[in-house]
Amino acid sequence: MNRNYLAECVRLLYWIYFKPFTLAEWLREIHPDLVSDTNPFTMREKFRVNPKLRRYAGQVWFLMVVVPLIAVVLVGIIYSLAVEPFNWLRSSLILMGWLLANRIVRGTNSSLQIGLILMVMSMLFSFTLAIITEQLFIPEIQRLILQPSFVSVLLGLMYGMCFGMGPSVAFGTVFDVAFGVALGVASGVTSGVAGVTSSGVAFGVAAIWGVTWGTTLGVGWRVPLDAGLRALVGASFGQFSVTLSFLNLASVTAVMTVGVVFGVIWILSVLRVYFWIPELLWMFFLLRLVPEGDEAKWLRCLPPYFDQLIHLPMPLIDSFIVKAYQQNPVAAQQTINYLINSTNQHKVALKAMVGIAIDSLNRCQNSEDIVAITEQLAWIPSPPPAEIGSVLPELLAISQDVCAAENASSAYLQSEMLATPLTKLNRLRKSLVLRKNAALATSFGSIVQRWLSILETSRQTLEEAALDSAEIPQVYVAGSALNPENSSSRFKGRLDVFREIESLASSSQPPVLLLYGGRRTGKTSALKFLPKKVGSELVPLSIDIQGAAAATTLSGLAEFIADEIVEEARRNRNLQLPAIDRDSLKIDPFMALQKWFVKIEKIAPEKRFLLCLDEFERLQEVVQKTGSRAPLNFLRYIFQHRANWILLFSGSHTLDELNPYWNDYLINTQSLRMTYLQESEARDLIRNPVANFPDIYTEAAIDEIIYLTRCQPYYVQLMCRVLVDRLNAINREKTRLNQEKQRQLTADDVQAAILKSLEQGGAAFRERYQELTESEREFLDKLIDEPVLAVAESRSWPRLVEKEVLEVTEECYRFQVPLFQKFVEIQSRQ
Repeated sequence: MNRNYLAECVRLLYWIYFKPFTLAEWLREIHPDLVSDTNPFTMREKFRVNPKLRRYAGQVWFLMVVVPLIAVVLVGIIYSLAVEPFNWLRSSLILMGWLLANRIVRGTNSSLQIGLILMVMSMLFSFTLAIITEQLFIPEIQRLILQPSFVSVLLGLMYGMCFGMGPSVAFGTVFDVAFGVALGVASGVTSGVAGVTSSGVAFGVAAIWGVTWGTTLGVGWRVPLDAGLRALVGASFGQFSVTLSFLNLASVTAVMTVGVVFGVIWILSVLRVYFWIPELLWMFFLLRLVPEGDEAKWLRCLPPYFDQLIHLPMPLIDSFIVKAYQQNPVAAQQTINYLINSTNQHKVALKAMVGIAIDSLNRCQNSEDIVAITEQLAWIPSPPPAEIGSVLPELLAISQDVCAAENASSAYLQSEMLATPLTKLNRLRKSLVLRKNAALATSFGSIVQRWLSILETSRQTLEEAALDSAEIPQVYVAGSALNPENSSSRFKGRLDVFREIESLASSSQPPVLLLYGGRRTGKTSALKFLPKKVGSELVPLSIDIQGAAAATTLSGLAEFIADEIVEEARRNRNLQLPAIDRDSLKIDPFMALQKWFVKIEKIAPEKRFLLCLDEFERLQEVVQKTGSRAPLNFLRYIFQHRANWILLFSGSHTLDELNPYWNDYLINTQSLRMTYLQESEARDLIRNPVANFPDIYTEAAIDEIIYLTRCQPYYVQLMCRVLVDRLNAINREKTRLNQEKQRQLTADDVQAAILKSLEQGGAAFRERYQELTESEREFLDKLIDEPVLAVAESRSWPRLVEKEVLEVTEECYRFQVPLFQKFVEIQSRQ
C-alpha cells in the first residue's frame, strides 16, 4: 500500500464528511450508476472492466476496518488518562461483531447472509424478552443473555448487519446514545465509516459525538438499561401499555435522559456545531483582516469551499461576495455558482445576488451607467430570485429603453424616447409602495428615485441641445398606432366620436357599437386614447382580436380575452379584477367567462365596461379553425343579458361585407364612422405635432399637403415625415457648401416629395389597392385615362364611394385622395 492510496483514502474520508457534492460528482465519473447511496460491493461484477470502481470499493473497505480500530485505540488511551480505565474488552467485542457482520454481508454467500439475519433477530428477541420479563427465563439463562460480552457481540453483529445492508445511519445513533463510550467509540466511528459503504455520506463525525456524549452518560452499563430500555424496546414492540406498570421514577428519568441526549446529538451531529463555530470565527477573521479591495483574492478561502454542509446560518458571506464583485465580477459569479451547485448555501447565494443587484443599480451616476446595467446583470438568471421579485426585470427593461434612446439619430428623438423609461419609472415608484417586502421596497425605491433624477436631467439637456441644433426633429409617426404615453400631442380630433361613444354607452339600453373605417384612419389609436376621453365610470377594455386569432382552441381564445381584460382594467382605471378560474376555462371556456363577468360586476357595480374588439373580423378565422360559433354566442349573451357590459366592434368592414351569420349576432348595432380629420385638425397636426415644433411650412405648403392627403391622418403623417427628411437633407448639403440654410418648405417641396411618400408608404398603398375587386381596379384605371366620367354615362360604383376611394361631384366621379390617385397612376403604367 503506497502513499497515494492512503492519501486517496484520507481524501475520500474528508469528502464524506465535508464535501458530499464533490463526492457525488467524483462517483459519477467512476461509473454513471454509482451514486452516494450505492454499495460498491453490489457492483463487483464490474470490477474487472472498471479498475476505478474496484479501487473505490477497496478504499471503502479499508476505511471501514482501519478507522474504527484507530478511533478506539486513541479514544481509549485518552479516556483512560483523563477519566478512568477504559473497557477494552467490551469495545473489542463490539468491533468484532461489527467486522464479522460486515464481512458476511458484503460477501457473495446469500445463505450465510440470511442465516446471519435470522441469528441476530433471534438473539435480539431473546435479549428483549430477558429485559421485559423475568418469567420466561430461569435466572441463569437471563443473566447469560444480559452479560455485557453477549450484548456487545450482539450489538456489533446487529450494527454490522443493519449498516452492511445500508438502510440508515440514524438507526445506529440509538445504540450510540444508549450504551455509552464503549459503543460510542466502536459503533459510533464505524457508523460514520459504514456510511461510506452504504450511503456515501456520514451522519456527522460519529466518533466525536459518540465519545463525547458517551463519556457524559458513563462507561458501559451506566445508562439505566433495566428501566429505560424496557420502555423503549417495549414501545417498539407495541407493548408500551403492558410495560407501563413496570416503570418507576428511574425509568422515567432514563427516558427523559435519552430524549435530551437525542436532542443534543442532533445538534452536534446534524448541525455540526463543533465545525460551525471555528468556521464562523474564520469568517469574522476574513471580514476584519482582509484589506479593503482585496476581497476577490480571498473568495476561495470562504468556509463553504472547505465544508459543503454548513447547516447553521453563516452570516457575512453574502456581503463579502458583494464587495468582491466590485473588484472581480467573474470570480464573484463563480463563487455564487459554486454555492448554488455544490453546497447547501443556496440562500446565501441568493442574498449575494440581491446584494450585487442593489449595489450595481445604486452605483449608476448617469444615463451611460443605466445603459450598462443590462449587460452587467445579464448573468442573473431569469426569472430572478424571489427576493428580487419583478423589480429587477422592470429596471433592466428600463435600461434597454434608455439604451434605445441613446442610439436615436437626433437629440430631439433621444429626448422623446426617454419619455417611455420615465413613465415606467414613475409607475414602478408607485407600485413599490404596495409591495409586501418593506425592506426591498425601500432599497429599490431609492434606486428608482435616483434613476428618475438622472433621466430627467438627461432629457432636459437633450431638449436644450435639440433647440440649439439646426436639425429638424423627426416626430411624425406614419403607420403605427399612437400611444397615449408618448404621443398624446400627435393625436388630433375625434372628439365627436368620443362623445358619441360615451353618450351611447351611458344610455339605459346601449346598443352594440360598430366603429368602422378604412385602414390607417386611426381606429386603433382612438381606442388607445378612449380611456382618457371618457368619464371614469366607463371602463374601456380594448382587445386586439388579431392577436387572439392566433389561438387554435376555444380555451386559448377565452384565456387570451381574460388576460387582456385584466391588464386593460389595471392600466386604464387602476382596477384590480379577480383572477379567473384557469381550470374551468379548459373545461367550458365561455361559460367560465360568463361567470367571471358576473363576478366582476359585483366588485365594481358602479362601473360600466366597454369591451372593445379591435379587428373583430378576425373572429371569423377562429370560427373556421374551431368549427364552433361559441365566441359569437358568448358575445350575444353579453349584449342581451349583462347590462353593465357594452360591446364595441372596430374594423374596416361593415356588416353587409361580412359572412351572413354575423347578422344573427350583431343586432341593434349603431355604426360610427372613422374617416378623415377635420381640416383644422389636419393643419394643427402639420404645424404642431409636438410642443415647440419649429415653423417649417409655408401656408402654400400646408395647403398642398391638405389637398394631396384629403386630411387622411396616415397620409398627412407620411408626407410630413418625408418633408422633414427632405428639409434636413437639403440643409446638410447647404452646410457642406457653406450656403444659407432653408428655413421653410414650399409647395414645390411638397410636389417633389410625392414620389418619396409613395415609396415609403408603398405597403399601405398596395394593401389599399389590393382590397378592391378586379373590376373596381379596372374602373380606376379607366378613370385615370378619362379623368371625367359622368355618373349617368357609366356604371354606378357606390362601393368605391363607400370605401372612400371615389366621390361624386357635379355628376362625375373623381378620386377622393389625390395622393392615392398618384399611386393608381403608377400602377396603371406598370
